[in-house]
Amino acid sequence: MSKTTEQGITALYCRLSRDDGAEGDSNSVANQKRMLSKYAKENGFVNTRYYVDDGYTGTNFNRPGFKQMMEDAEMGYITTIIVKDMSRFGRDYLGVGKYTESVLPDLGVRFIAINDGVDSEDGENELAPFKNIMNEMYARDISRKVRSAHRIRGNAGEPLGPPPYGYVKDPENPKRWIIDPEAAAVVREIYRMRLEGKGNETIARILTERKVLNCTYYWKARGDNRNGRKWQEDPYNWKCSTVDSILRRVEYCGDLINFKTYSKSFKNKKRFMNPEEKHVVFKEIHEPIIDRETFELVQKLRGKVKNRAPKKENGEKSIFAELLTCADCGHKLWFHVNTRNRAIRYFACSNYVKDYRGTCPTRHYIREDALYEVVRLELRRLSAFLQEDETAFAELLSKKTDAEARAERITFEEELRKAHQRKELVGTLYEKLYEDNAMGKVTDEWYSHMSLKYEGERVELKAKIEELEGKLKGFQTAEKNNEYFIRAVRRFMEMDTLTAPLLRELIDRIEVSEVEGKGKNRRQRIVIHYRFAGYIDLEENYVESNFKQDTRQGVAVEYVPQAAGK
Repeated sequence: MSKTTEQGITALYCRLSRDDGAEGDSNSVANQKRMLSKYAKENGFVNTRYYVDDGYTGTNFNRPGFKQMMEDAEMGYITTIIVKDMSRFGRDYLGVGKYTESVLPDLGVRFIAINDGVDSEDGENELAPFKNIMNEMYARDISRKVRSAHRIRGNAGEPLGPPPYGYVKDPENPKRWIIDPEAAAVVREIYRMRLEGKGNETIARILTERKVLNCTYYWKARGDNRNGRKWQEDPYNWKCSTVDSILRRVEYCGDLINFKTYSKSFKNKKRFMNPEEKHVVFKEIHEPIIDRETFELVQKLRGKVKNRAPKKENGEKSIFAELLTCADCGHKLWFHVNTRNRAIRYFACSNYVKDYRGTCPTRHYIREDALYEVVRLELRRLSAFLQEDETAFAELLSKKTDAEARAERITFEEELRKAHQRKELVGTLYEKLYEDNAMGKVTDEWYSHMSLKYEGERVELKAKIEELEGKLKGFQTAEKNNEYFIRAVRRFMEMDTLTAPLLRELIDRIEVSEVEGKGKNRRQRIVIHYRFAGYIDLEENYVESNFKQDTRQGVAVEYVPQAAGK
């Protein structure tokens, strides 16, 4: 005998997720709709309405169809909810129990799960809690299997997430990323502007003004509607956070990083950041967009950024910004433009006690134009040295970067050679032991004892070889840095002009001391610390003629290079 309902909506709720694929086609939304519609018609339920969640997990209730259904129920529109079975309503044991045993009865809503024989009008169903537990156990088991497969793929070097802006999946191999030329050009431009000294806010403004599609709309324009992205009204609006995210992604060097995030539970889909020691990094997996030297330099610049807008003139800041430090207190020197005479551009210690209530007792004032000539002349000295004797120049860099490492490198190479030889010998001994045991020359007891010994030694040798190879790779990096430094000096030789990118390729920092003496005896020490090499002393024959410049009426600055040992 059929049952009839009071006036109100009969909600026919359907849900399907990717986890339900293993159960066949019976759980498809179309089949659920047919079953629910047939049941409602045969049992006298009228005014039916479908609420559907296709592609949503049952481990939580953050589903649009479910939320809409509950809102309608709370408004008093729904009198009955019908589902195929309890698992369609949800796979969270406590959550399903809360709704079916408390929330829905309080709202006066009848609940029916057809295949499980549950009907709230018949009173409590003793089997319903057990069915809920089984449904949750199913979801937990599926989650465990998915996590295991996820972990295996991640450790095998397969990308676990979508490619970042600048890359796309290879049509011939979805597990591989290839460069997207149009987006990659924007990425390179962002890095170039950062090397010029522009901050994230300035870069974002420039991209917006140029009407460059932001990442989200760029993906959308190519049919890549990534889940979880919030659409902005302005497709050309770039945010500082987006620029910073691009500037810190090592994937642009060709690396792949898996397990950057994790979820705490199969019921909670929120992603949390994994500590770096739990990341799995695969070096040089795909073609790089940014070379590693440029990337590392940008990271260094990012680390120096303070949350303070730099002072600008005509929209630009000094090419020396972020490079100058106080020789006494170690703080940065800030860039200024004289308010009365805009041609006077200078730096002063940001920790100066009088101007900024800091602790540095002196201002460490230095004119930008004088600094420009000093640095240019110093680089000319380096260029002259390189041009006259490149071998000696390379040896000087090696002494700076490899002074104590050469002997250590030879030792590591010898240890690595011996480790490889011993590993090969252990393999040979193990094979001979196996043959002797098979021929009866060695007892099973002795074979077991020695095989364990050889296997333990083989594992130790493998770990030692990996450690030594890692250390030797570090020496190779130092050699590459020296080559990179020489290439940068050659670029200066070709231009004889200072630019922001060139300075950041060559110079780590410039220490500025306070002026000493008075009148004609006034002196100011400036020390340039080069990247990878630190401070470099040059012989006297590389000292050029002194440089003089009038900084203001009646006051002149003379540049006197300091030779080695003076």
